[in-house]
Amino acid sequence: MYHHPKSPPFTPSTTAATTLSKDNSKCTPYIILASFFFSLLFILSLLSTSASQSLLTIRRDPSLFPNRPVSLTKIPYGPTPPSIAYLISGSAGDSARILRLLLATYHPRNHYLLHLDLSAPQTERDRLAVTIHSVPIFRAAQNVDVIGKANYAYQRGSSTVTSALHGASILLRLSSKWDWFISLSAGDYPLVTQDDLLHILSYLPKNLNFVNHSSYIGWKESKRLKPIIVDTGHYLLEKDEIFYVTQKRVLPNSFRLFSGSAFAMLTRSFIEFCILGTDNFPRTLLMYLANMPYSFTNYFPTILCNSKFKSTVINHNLQYVAFNMSSSKKKLSSRDLAEFNAMIQTGDAFATQFKFDDPVLDHIDRKILKRKPGRVVQGGWCLGIPANDTCSVWGDADILRPGKGAKRLERRIVKLLSGDRFRSQQCLDR
Repeated sequence: MYHHPKSPPFTPSTTAATTLSKDNSKCTPYIILASFFFSLLFILSLLSTSASQSLLTIRRDPSLFPNRPVSLTKIPYGPTPPSIAYLISGSAGDSARILRLLLATYHPRNHYLLHLDLSAPQTERDRLAVTIHSVPIFRAAQNVDVIGKANYAYQRGSSTVTSALHGASILLRLSSKWDWFISLSAGDYPLVTQDDLLHILSYLPKNLNFVNHSSYIGWKESKRLKPIIVDTGHYLLEKDEIFYVTQKRVLPNSFRLFSGSAFAMLTRSFIEFCILGTDNFPRTLLMYLANMPYSFTNYFPTILCNSKFKSTVINHNLQYVAFNMSSSKKKLSSRDLAEFNAMIQTGDAFATQFKFDDPVLDHIDRKILKRKPGRVVQGGWCLGIPANDTCSVWGDADILRPGKGAKRLERRIVKLLSGDRFRSQQCLDR
């Protein structure tokens, strides 16, 4: 501690300022200097206090993520559940659908990034962020974020690829602990609970990529591979139509093109290879696909099958395409119910092509997910009273409570991995 010289007692006088001694006048700089240091220390203490308080506010709830001391003698009950990074995207008017999809796929172990593209007004994006912040479990787990600086993502162009890579790069920076990356659109919906999905994935190697893919070109050569387009989503702030040019491209001969679907379950190591890797092929392919129609269906399958990840590919993305399931009726017919049961029995983890407020989604919530409107799906981490909101009180996020959906998903994956089917359908060059 700094000690400055003591000055003589001050006595009020109208001539005090002119009668200060020479010694006392020398003390004045020391007094000013000491006051400055004490003021600086006070400000720094306030800053450190506010910083520590802010750190406390962003800490994840210890009830969900308790500290587990390492034990050399205790036999683990089961493998540690994995974590999934979800990118959930939509356009103008899709905030309600994104929120519903978030609630249906939510688990504290996962990470979620929500993206409303530039066709949505900033007010809708702000309202979504405020809504997310108002949900207690989201604040406790600190695992839901909203992209503030949005971009366009045209399904028919390559901006969908760049949007997915942008979201994946953000998720890589947000957390170092997730294992798989899944990009969902507002028209997607889960067919199993997250406890079901995480339970099954916990018994699988973390290097498996679930991607529909084929090297068969057929009609796509003239309709999708050779045409050249201009995706205005890359350079315009206003939404505009994609337009075609008259020239045709030449197909590559230094690598093999593969096509698939827009949905995939990709490993963290593969995503890091695409974004952070030293191999230049992902960037070369991105340039090649920049003016190709529907390039999102070609990007990831082509990289996987032309790289060291070729042996990690499972030729199925665990998604059911519900072309005939969407219904404008408020009540499902017997035919709709038969198709619904067939969809569930496939054992797929997700389905797509659902419309806004589709009654099929309500049926999935009631019969499969057991989810109430406006609530998250119950899991092993929910400790509340069933009569109230079960997930209003939470416990250890590592505790899973798988149900019948896990059995269906297990049968599906066992079938995909059984016999010679796994290897025989990997990146076929035909």
